[in-house]
Amino acid sequence: MIWITLAMSTVCVVLLTWQMQAWLGPAVARYRSLYTRETSIKLDQLFLFISPSRLWAWIVMLALLIGGLAFVLTDAPVMAFIAAVAATRLPRYLVGRMRARRLARFERQLPSALSALACALRAGVGVPAALRHIADHSAAPLAQEFGLLLREQRLGVSFDTALGNLGTRVPSEASALFIASLRVASHTGGNLAEILEGIASTLRERLKWQEKVRTLTSQGRLQAWIVGVLPVLLLCVLSYLEPDVIAMLWSTPAGWGVLAVLCTLEAGGMLLIRRIANIDM
Repeated sequence: MIWITLAMSTVCVVLLTWQMQAWLGPAVARYRSLYTRETSIKLDQLFLFISPSRLWAWIVMLALLIGGLAFVLTDAPVMAFIAAVAATRLPRYLVGRMRARRLARFERQLPSALSALACALRAGVGVPAALRHIADHSAAPLAQEFGLLLREQRLGVSFDTALGNLGTRVPSEASALFIASLRVASHTGGNLAEILEGIASTLRERLKWQEKVRTLTSQGRLQAWIVGVLPVLLLCVLSYLEPDVIAMLWSTPAGWGVLAVLCTLEAGGMLLIRRIANIDM
C-alpha cells in the first residue's frame, strides 16, 4: 500500500511539473530572450562581449545560489523566492552602474580631446587623422569609442551614420554637442576648430559646477545610505539579542507582511532622499 501511494504521489508530482512547465515555459522563454537581449546590448556598449546563453546560465546560477543562501539563513521559502528574484535583477543593476560610470568618464575625457582636436585642425590635419591620433593616445573609454568610429568608416559606413552610432552608444549632452558640431561642419563648413574650443570650454565649466554641486549634496546622499543601512543593522542586532522574538518575522505570514512594508518604506525613503539630493545640470 505504501509503494502504491508513493508511486501515485510521484506521478502526480511529475504531471504537475509538466503542466507548470507547459504554462510557464513560453513566458520564461520570452523573459529570457528579452532579458538577455537588453543586457547583451548594454554589455556590448561597455565592450564586454558575453554570449546570451552564458549570460543566462550565470544569472540562473546566481539566483539559485542567493535563493538557497537566503533559505538556509531564514528558513522561509518566501524570503528565498524574493532573494532569488532580486538576484536576477542584480546583473542589470551592476551593468547600469558600470555604464553610468563609463559615461561619466567619457564626459571627463571629452574636453581635453576636443581641445587636442581643435589644435590639430589649426595645424592643418584632417578630422579622421586627428581622431586617429587622439584614439591612439587616449585611455578608455574615449579611445574605444573614437577607434570604433574610425573602424566603421573604414568598413564603408558614412561619417554621419558613424556619428549617430557614437551618439547611441554614448547618450549624453556632451557627446551630442560634439556630434552636432562635426555634422554641421561636414555639411556647411565653418571654423570647426573655434567651435570645438568653445564646446570644450563649456564642458569644462559644466564639469566644474557638477563637482561643486556634488560636494554640496554629499551630506544628503550620506543620509540616504544611513536611512537604508541603519534599520538593517538594528535588525541584525535584535536577531542576535532576541532571536526568539525576531524569528516571528521570518516564519509567520504576519512577519512577512511587516518585512514587505518595511522594505517598501526603506526603498521609498532612500529614493526620495536621493531624488532631492540629485540636481541635474
